[in-house]
Amino acid sequence: MSGMADERGPIDLAADFLVYAPVGFAIAARELLPDLAERGRAYVDGQVAVARVVGQVAVKQGQSEAGKVLSQVRDQVGGALEQLLRSWASGGEPATDAPASPTAAGPTAAPAPPTSGPGAATLAIPEYDSLAASQVLPRLNGLTAEELEAVRDYEASHRGRRTVLGKIDQLQRPA
Repeated sequence: MSGMADERGPIDLAADFLVYAPVGFAIAARELLPDLAERGRAYVDGQVAVARVVGQVAVKQGQSEAGKVLSQVRDQVGGALEQLLRSWASGGEPATDAPASPTAAGPTAAPAPPTSGPGAATLAIPEYDSLAASQVLPRLNGLTAEELEAVRDYEASHRGRRTVLGKIDQLQRPA
């Protein structure tokens, strides 16, 4: 076959590529087009089916994870509301069975022994030494004048947090 192509002149070769090949392609395409379309359709349908299954698995997994997160959030909010309700029910006294949260600054050195005033165990706020200032502030609202003074003395002789001492000053001022 290649021997025949070599014997043909350039004009015959150009006619093959420019005239006869496109005509032959057009005739063959008319016969092959339905088969090619069916092959393409089958391939695309298969890919769509795989993508649909993968999408359904991803949605189920996402729903499961979202359910877990929602459950955790619901438990945390429920615990916070329960603690708040217990605090309100006790007249503003903090709930004694609520665990203390760690401070944002991380662990600190043990507090110094008292130099004056009451010890932490006698304060109206349980586990006072383990609380951050942000945890102490809301608990000050329900204290009596004597309890506030005891907390002031203890805070001033230990950590000396200005936010806590300032809040106590604010609460002790006459209205």
